[in-house]
Amino acid sequence: MEDEIDKLKQENEKLKQEIEELKSKISDNNRGEIQKKGMMQKASKGNIMTRPAFGYKLENSKLIPAENFREVEEIFEEFLTTNISLTQLSKKHNFSVNGLKKILKNFTYIGKIKFNNQIHEGNHQPIISSTLFNHVQNKLEKIGIK
Repeated sequence: MEDEIDKLKQENEKLKQEIEELKSKISDNNRGEIQKKGMMQKASKGNIMTRPAFGYKLENSKLIPAENFREVEEIFEEFLTTNISLTQLSKKHNFSVNGLKKILKNFTYIGKIKFNNQIHEGNHQPIISSTLFNHVQNKLEKIGIK
């Protein structure tokens, strides 16, 4: 009889442990969902999710053009109007090719925030025009850059 009671106690302890592990997993998933929801809300209000993009700085929690913001426009113009390769352009402006691609595809420069594949109106001043940005996107697509 005592052996059976001991077995039941051990089983009970194992079950308690499994329940605690499941609770922990569920709360981790919920935490992630809650965090993502908060970030989506922040993006929908036009606030940035990451560090400031090249050409911007953070001042009093606001994204504003930095001293080097004109270089962003130069990069976009140069890419669009010349036949310079991404490698040459990236070396000229001291970026990696991937870093340059990120700049050329970044919606921040037209005053928008992209988060979770959704684009929201940002609370910051654009550095380039939407027209220039769209022409660059078309050229990137034409040359097969994703």
